[in-house]
Amino acid sequence: MSVVARQGFKYSIIGYIGFLLGTISAIFIFPYNFEFYGKLRYILPTAEMLVPFVVLGISYSNVKFFHRVEKDGKKQNMLSLSLLTVFINFIIFTGVFFVLPYFFPKFQHSEAWKLKEMILPLILILSFCAIFNKYTSNYKRIVVSNIFDNLFPKIANLGAFCLSAYFMLSQQIAFAFFFGIFALMLCGYIYYTNRLEKIQLDFNTDYFKKDHFWKEFFNYSFFGFLGTFGNYLAINSFMIGEFMGMEEVGIYSVLYALISLISVPQLGLFNISAPIISKTLADGDMAELDRFHKKTSLSLYFLGAVLFSCIMVGFPYLTEFMPKNGTMLREYEPVVWIWGSAVLIDLATGFNGNIISLSKYYRFNILIMLLLAGLTIGLNYYFIKNTDLKLIGIALSTAISLTTYNVIKIAFNYFVFKVSPLTIEMIFVSIICTLAITVAIVLPTFNNNFINLIYKPAVVLILIFIGNYFTKVFPLENYLNAKFIKSIFKFK
Repeated sequence: MSVVARQGFKYSIIGYIGFLLGTISAIFIFPYNFEFYGKLRYILPTAEMLVPFVVLGISYSNVKFFHRVEKDGKKQNMLSLSLLTVFINFIIFTGVFFVLPYFFPKFQHSEAWKLKEMILPLILILSFCAIFNKYTSNYKRIVVSNIFDNLFPKIANLGAFCLSAYFMLSQQIAFAFFFGIFALMLCGYIYYTNRLEKIQLDFNTDYFKKDHFWKEFFNYSFFGFLGTFGNYLAINSFMIGEFMGMEEVGIYSVLYALISLISVPQLGLFNISAPIISKTLADGDMAELDRFHKKTSLSLYFLGAVLFSCIMVGFPYLTEFMPKNGTMLREYEPVVWIWGSAVLIDLATGFNGNIISLSKYYRFNILIMLLLAGLTIGLNYYFIKNTDLKLIGIALSTAISLTTYNVIKIAFNYFVFKVSPLTIEMIFVSIICTLAITVAIVLPTFNNNFINLIYKPAVVLILIFIGNYFTKVFPLENYLNAKFIKSIFKFK
């Protein structure tokens, strides 16, 4: 079994473990105090939203130019200078942050300013982690980094919440634990990178000065930086916190924890596929890229559609097992339908953005990422200020902006590279899943919600399996066999 399949599958397994931890917490723990959980969930997305201003796209250049510097024996030089530049950028960013209130006095009343003691150090840690994450992905090893990126934040949220809500310790102690987990994550990244290849700090700038390589490096980094503004999840959390309140951030985050199951395989496959995409583009093998694109997109869409179908029929009964605030989540069921559908469409488009960002047309990716950010901010503001939809409005905003963003990418890649993620099999997948959901909904509902929660998703799975058996839209036999299962336990 190829390293891509093995690493991608292991990545997904870690993702599902993280999802299970997050889901159990979301159902049985976090609803006890949405306000404090919302505060925790405000801190991390806000830091993630500001990290690009410190990293400035340098992490992406560590993938783009890795093979070039590897050939010249300058990998450690690139890594060292990247980390140094990030630290200098953080010093400048912090200075600007503290100067802002003199020009915009209202900034001192924002939640970001009130929580700056947590947000600013977290930005530095996440910035360093971003460099190590992309650098280690060049070795086609993404499982350990996923443990850091997926499990550690959930442990930080859960531990800090329990310390405050259940052990009745002060919020300062809870925040200290929260921050400590991320500090541990950075230490883990350093240790793991050193295991892959011993870190040898080299701050010499001669290699980057030669032939003005530094200009090419930072030019690509700058456009990579501009392309990071499409983090609609962080934008949503930030705007909900500033305009609606921390309780709404908590509700939004619990719903996200449920919906995120749909997209768990996406990030792992994208990280491990980036070097492959880069190689096919360099070789000009568009036929192979198109084949790989379609295969990957169908895999993502099929798995996402199956999971989405199970969530749709099980969500009403799942809320019954939540604490006192379960009814509040039940009222926001339309958010799950709307947002989940948008995520499913995103999965169907595959790694469209990666193709553009790793090609000579990467500047175009910047434009549409800025469009996504602009649409998200504009539509969020409109729905918040002009409607009473609240989180449903946020979901509509996300669906509209994300779908527009993906349609543009599909069209661009088709006309420029002659590649497309869409296949006729996706239509069959949609039909099969729709029929499965319909049948499960109209089937009798028992008085026992636990039985409903188990048997209705089970019906969906059985019907999808039967439909796929006769239509052969997805090669399940390639994954449900002893050889593949055995290969995933080879942690190399």
